[in-house]
Amino acid sequence: MERSLETQVSRAVDAWLRWLPRWEPATHRGRVAVCRRCFGSPVLSAAGVGSDVPHGVQHGLSIRIKAIIDRAVAEYTARNLPMLQAELDQQAERNRARSYRPGEGLDPEFEGMPLDPEPMPGAPFLFTLAGMADEADAEIPALPPLSEEAKTALRQEVGLADEYANMVGREVCTILLSHRLRIQSAIAEFVEPQVAALLEDLTRSLDAPFDPTD
Repeated sequence: MERSLETQVSRAVDAWLRWLPRWEPATHRGRVAVCRRCFGSPVLSAAGVGSDVPHGVQHGLSIRIKAIIDRAVAEYTARNLPMLQAELDQQAERNRARSYRPGEGLDPEFEGMPLDPEPMPGAPFLFTLAGMADEADAEIPALPPLSEEAKTALRQEVGLADEYANMVGREVCTILLSHRLRIQSAIAEFVEPQVAALLEDLTRSLDAPFDPTD
């Protein structure tokens, strides 16, 4: 498994490095809520991506690494955890029955990101993508209830899946240590100059808030 994980992590980092030159700072208003996938992520810490790096850059890497861990856990679950696998299969079938799935099929840089921007104060949206997705989800019948015995057994299998995910996560973090230099070098080359340019523009606008020719 270790060699396979090394290959997967290396490919994920390579894909992120190919994407990074296309990254540009967001010009829209930032969101108040933090990203639970990236905030305090041990994966990003192992990769040497600091909290001062723009979130879009962080997210593009963390979501690719998360996909590796998710695949490993899915394979483990399919082999060893029949009750949890059956529950996941039912949920997947329910999801496929939804008529509207805006969060699926996205590029890694956008996967897991909020579907809608923050509304402007006093100007709520007439509709949102998330709201439309919730409406489509409400049309699908709920999964059948489980007995208390089944719930207990399912919780045990979920615990085993979590333990395996933590083990794989630690392995992945160890592998990422060997990629830190090229990750940090790419950030210094493609990200930091853009951030510095933004700060310089902000400084100029604060020093001269009005056009002197007006």
